[in-house]
Amino acid sequence: MFAITGITGNVGGEVARILLAARQPVRAVVRDLSKSAAWAERGCDLAHADFADTSALAAAFRGVEGVFVLVPPNFDPAPGFPEAQATAKNLRSALENARPGKVVYLSTIGAQATQTNLLSQHTIIEQALRELPIPITFLRPAWFMENCIWDITPAREKGVIPSFLQPLDKPVPMVATSDIGRAAAELLQETWKGQRVVELEGTKRVTPNEIAATFADLLGRPVRMEAVPRETWELLFKSQGMKNPTPRIRMLDGFNEGWIEFESGQTGSRKGKVALKTVLRSLIERQNQ
Repeated sequence: MFAITGITGNVGGEVARILLAARQPVRAVVRDLSKSAAWAERGCDLAHADFADTSALAAAFRGVEGVFVLVPPNFDPAPGFPEAQATAKNLRSALENARPGKVVYLSTIGAQATQTNLLSQHTIIEQALRELPIPITFLRPAWFMENCIWDITPAREKGVIPSFLQPLDKPVPMVATSDIGRAAAELLQETWKGQRVVELEGTKRVTPNEIAATFADLLGRPVRMEAVPRETWELLFKSQGMKNPTPRIRMLDGFNEGWIEFESGQTGSRKGKVALKTVLRSLIERQNQ
């Protein structure tokens, strides 16, 4: 049996669907049982736990062949990342207590970066999990293509998409969530010893300008990218409700300046199969429903 966290989201759901299709038993680890009826109907075992409850988490992970760990994202962490520190401590304790056969942890591109930024939350958790005597794969995917969901409305209504990724002609490593889920499911069914890092991106790197051109093609109207001046970011993010925008700003700097990159470089990363146009078409269709 495989325990899957984040099963109600895009990535965790894809992991579970692929495992179920392979006739592998799945335990859905959920924070809200009321949202998991569909997974029970598919034949999943249900476990109620969240990352703040070490005992419940350990019980959910106990007796399984493998665990897929996806921690809830925190886009506005407090200074010093106390939330990630707590999650790291609880997750390490739960896994140490449960001793599953293996773990696939969904980390991120740039987890090895020494500069503090929003993605440092995964660096903290990776470091905690490296202390465990359990086979662990740190799956480090690129920028999610599905982040483009926020671009649909400005593309459709104004034909101009504000871009924090700059320069607009700089290729960015991106990947579809379905490719991440597929890779995680495949890794869970592998056998390995110790700890390893697997880095994942799409078929090709994509520039912001190419994203705009793809939207133009799909929407049937002119669409262009417009760089948001960096000196405006802090006030803009605070006006949107962020209390501590510095980690997000530094993450964007990392992509733009190139120090958020795969540890093994572009040539060393695993490549997905899903193209950007496929993802954008799906996002537009979903919004039209």
